Amino acid sequence: MAEPGAIIDPYRAYNFKIEIRGVVEAHFTTCTGLGVTIDVIKYREGGLRQIVRNIPGQVNYEPVALHYGLTASADMFNWLWTAVEGKVERRNISILMLNSEGISEVLRWNLSNAWVASWRGAHLDAMSREVAIESVTLVYDRLERA
Repeated sequence: MAEPGAIIDPYRAYNFKIEIRGVVEAHFTTCTGLGVTIDVIKYREGGLRQIVRNIPGQVNYEPVALHYGLTASADMFNWLWTAVEGKVERRNISILMLNSEGISEVLRWNLSNAWVASWRGAHLDAMSREVAIESVTLVYDRLERA
């Protein structure tokens, strides 16, 4: 717990890595979209028109987009291609937040039964000197914070 007057530095957004099946598969430049929403069901009590209760409905996990530098590795594209061919390959993914030095894990989000729902190729421009970045979007069944 935080003590009054104690300074607690927030974690740095650039210190993260992605584990797929417990192995760091690639170095990702960006991870966006991690989130969860719960649908709200409005329930009006009988006889009391002015009172509306809000009860929780379906849980929806937001798709996660991973961006990475294009290399000769075809692992992410091949994972997508299994779904294209109708044989979805589900994998457990972990997004790890690292300490300020980028060495130790300080927390993680586990995405259960994830699979690649979309792929975006790198933006190619002969006049640019930027790194070619591809991206995949993952969907998953459950999110846990550990």
